[in-house]
Amino acid sequence: MSAVAEPLERAVADYGPRKANQPKKRWTRFVLPTYTGLLLLYVSFPIFVMILYSFNDTDVGFGTAPRVKLEWLGFTTSWYRQLFDIPDLTTALKHSLTVALLAAVVATALGTFLGLALGRHRYRGKNATDFVLFLNISAPEIALGVALAGFFVSLGVARGGLTTFLAHVMFGIPFVAITVRARVQGLDNSLENAAMDLYATPVTAFTKVTLPLIFPGILAGGMLAFALSIDDFIITNFVQGPYTMFPTWVYGASRVGIPPQAFGMATIIFTLGATIAFVNVILGGRKDRRAALEGRG
Repeated sequence: MSAVAEPLERAVADYGPRKANQPKKRWTRFVLPTYTGLLLLYVSFPIFVMILYSFNDTDVGFGTAPRVKLEWLGFTTSWYRQLFDIPDLTTALKHSLTVALLAAVVATALGTFLGLALGRHRYRGKNATDFVLFLNISAPEIALGVALAGFFVSLGVARGGLTTFLAHVMFGIPFVAITVRARVQGLDNSLENAAMDLYATPVTAFTKVTLPLIFPGILAGGMLAFALSIDDFIITNFVQGPYTMFPTWVYGASRVGIPPQAFGMATIIFTLGATIAFVNVILGGRKDRRAALEGRG
């Protein structure tokens, strides 16, 4: 009995001092969370200001203010009730939403097929395709805008809604393609091969197996293309012509004073986007937890 007790007592005695001598948690563990929080606050501060001033009870009418003034005159929700009282602003918002939706759909369709080709196949010119995609993303927007404007003018195409739509499709495709390719490269091709071994046609195997697996990447790419389109100013300013978009209208209005309705519209757009992203994160977390529980079972 003593032969068993002595090693146990020795282990307990050794554990006590070692536990007492463990290094204490240092204050440096707060550095990264604090830095991250301050960075997020810095990046989000203009958005908070925009939301705040959409409720500002300003008494200055549109066109009479020489500049945008950071002067708080009281809280009101009247600007949301008068959201569409400025016809030009409403038209510009409709243009932006229409172009963003159509451009996102087309860019998502074309970018998905391109991402599948890049992620699953080897072909001559693949490196050149990669280079062009990343060149489109990394090139300055002002260079792309000037190039597109010159291209349309050289073809004799009048700048307007069509040229704006084509330009937005152009710069949305690379983001969708790269997002889908990253998703495709992480897939197991044996799943699709197994479906075809069970007498599924290539189309059926793609729609029943591959498409559901890459759909999160397609959705993320489509949402990114929509956000980039509705937010773009530089390229749009070169190719829109008389077809005024929401960002360019707001920029023009800033010379005489931005109406509170513009802040309200921007707040609604931001809130909808943030809500969709938040719901997507929650659903993704639930799906991961469900998959983890099924894996344990």
